[in-house]
Amino acid sequence: MNSTTPSALIGTVIRRATAADAETLTSLMLKSSAYQGQYASILEGYAVTAEYMARHLVFVAADGAGRVLGFYSLVCEPAELDLAFVADDAQGLGVGRQLVEHMLGEARAAGLDGVRVVSHPPSEEFYRRLGARRTGTVPPAPPKVDWVRPELWFSV
Repeated sequence: MNSTTPSALIGTVIRRATAADAETLTSLMLKSSAYQGQYASILEGYAVTAEYMARHLVFVAADGAGRVLGFYSLVCEPAELDLAFVADDAQGLGVGRQLVEHMLGEARAAGLDGVRVVSHPPSEEFYRRLGARRTGTVPPAPPKVDWVRPELWFSV
């Protein structure tokens, strides 16, 4: 890492999530300020379980002390970034970028030619800055989702 790397990222490790991480990942996701207010309904009753982690590629970014800073889930069939969260106090430090770059490497290793993202509307620009292109929109799916979501594609 160079001298411009935020100190919070020094020692950050991205590792495969384990069943022991399930409660921590669920808590991080449910506490996300991005999913409060009008967007809260999409996460109601949702949990990241050991069974979910066994079916999908779930990876965690942890700091040098082992604290979980964020995570993502890559579904391979069909190829989609299903979950991506960074702890509120770790946002803006490059953790999200590290996770997306890691996800793209995992997608490439799995032989995928790209990854679909149905984005949380406020996150669209983040994904676009990292190279995703908008391919359309996904209509509302009441009662949990009553807003249009951007659909994006990362080429691998």
